[in-house]
Amino acid sequence: MQPRTHRVPAGRILTGALALCALSFVALAGERKPVRLATLAPKGSSLHKLLLSLGEKLRGAPEGGLKLVVYSDGTMGGEAEVVSKMRIGQLQAGLLTASGLSQIDDSISALQNMPLVYRDFEEVALVRAKLAPLIQKRFEEKGFVLLFVGDIGFVRYFSKQPIRTPEDLKRAKLFTLPGNVEQVDLMKSLGLNPQPLEPTDILPALQTGLVDCVPMIPFYAQIGQFYKPAPYMLDLDWAPLVGGCVVTKQVFDGYPAALQAAVREMAATTGDEVLARNRIESQESIQAMIAGGLKPITPTAKEVQTWRDFLAPVYPRMRGGLVPADLYDLVMETLRLHREGVQKPAVPATPK
Repeated sequence: MQPRTHRVPAGRILTGALALCALSFVALAGERKPVRLATLAPKGSSLHKLLLSLGEKLRGAPEGGLKLVVYSDGTMGGEAEVVSKMRIGQLQAGLLTASGLSQIDDSISALQNMPLVYRDFEEVALVRAKLAPLIQKRFEEKGFVLLFVGDIGFVRYFSKQPIRTPEDLKRAKLFTLPGNVEQVDLMKSLGLNPQPLEPTDILPALQTGLVDCVPMIPFYAQIGQFYKPAPYMLDLDWAPLVGGCVVTKQVFDGYPAALQAAVREMAATTGDEVLARNRIESQESIQAMIAGGLKPITPTAKEVQTWRDFLAPVYPRMRGGLVPADLYDLVMETLRLHREGVQKPAVPATPK
């Protein structure tokens, strides 16, 4: 007599298999290492809060999501150090300015290191949309995924004495970041007097007279109280201060496709929120500083042209130097077509 066999229905076998897969997936998601992101943004600032909000969204992303740990206030070091830590795996992501992003690839310079090239935020947005795919590709070739790139407003000059013309600027001791010899040389060729210093030295340098003019976005001038010893602001949109969020490609490539897509989408939304918030904060900061004694200096149309003429000789030297030649040409051609009415903005200058 043959022993009786107990046949399990096919439906129950399938259900059991799916349950085992689900258990395995939960274990895998639970073992996924957190993403450690560093930024210079102050704790409690709008940038910091938006990163924390992104972290909450990522927890609920597909495929088990992921945990984002944010280190603010530069606690992980300067931006060059942050990039180095990402390369060796101590950090996985960073929200960086162009100074830090250029440690990865100099293509980002086409969006920032071209003074008085962009006349308004519409032009900045147009060029950014045009260049973004090329810059993202170059970053991936260097081992990083650029999740979003934007700007935090136009840089303006804050000074101890009124600055209205290039001749006024030539008499100033001008703060600049250390490490970029080519940029310092270009400034000197214009007759300027650059003083390379770390950002943490700006306020004492202004107070002691080591420098008397600082290029800065209004928001940072307010929170750093730089406008107190330097109460004059040249109301001229010098250049956008660019920033972006990167994650190492090794970490990103290890995620399932659905999680990768969610990370890109959620990060892009955060980038739009950062951009919109910065537009508001820039105007709020200017009004707050005016109430605190800031004296804006608005140049005439003739004076603006004087500034453009002043910079004209250095543009050819920027091409292939501070800015990769192909991207420099693309910026100029995109702006030419736009100003001739041939090319319209692909995205709004200020996201809604």
